[in-house]
Amino acid sequence: MGQMKKFVFVLLVLSASVVEQIEGKGYEKPLNCGHLECAPYTLIHSHPEFEIRSYSKATWVATPPISSPSYTYAVSIGFKILFAYIRGNNDAAVKMNMTAPVLVNIHPRTEHLQNSTYVVHFYVPQKFQRTPPLSAEAQPVELPQHKYAAVRRFGGFMDDSNISVQLSALKKSLKGTGRDKSSASIQHSGRFLLYSAAGYKSPFEHENRVNEVMLWFD
Repeated sequence: MGQMKKFVFVLLVLSASVVEQIEGKGYEKPLNCGHLECAPYTLIHSHPEFEIRSYSKATWVATPPISSPSYTYAVSIGFKILFAYIRGNNDAAVKMNMTAPVLVNIHPRTEHLQNSTYVVHFYVPQKFQRTPPLSAEAQPVELPQHKYAAVRRFGGFMDDSNISVQLSALKKSLKGTGRDKSSASIQHSGRFLLYSAAGYKSPFEHENRVNEVMLWFD
């Protein structure tokens, strides 16, 4: 594997093959998680510029893959599908409360995000985790597909340009952790397996917006 395909960065603390949580509060809980059910996770490592999380396996509802030249356009389509689903457009005709975050998996066709394929996800409330209603347009899936997520948080409205900037900043921060001698660690090498973006507020809320970009790995 060439230099561009392989890099080494420090991510996790291991002890007898068990991941230990590193001290640190991590990011504050988004305000919306005070009244919305949010996908739970375990904080593995906290850093001023990012954090490492492990998400529990859970049921989400996913749109079909959406091929689009624009993240904004793809999410607009996906959000409408999922909003209709939670408002009763499912085979059980049941309505669900909104949850957070709306998670978007990004599958770039090139090194840039333009002309990517997107899958938009809704976290299924605990009440429906075991038996989520089905739909012709949105299908239950088990997430996450990978063990760990490196996460960077930012505000404002997400779009193609700032997602790319934030992903690049996250990669740069992760490479820099190798110089941090204060934490016990292991090395992980290779490409990330998946890019994601997560939004904790609806498109109609303009204040105190919380967004995250994620790089997934095993």
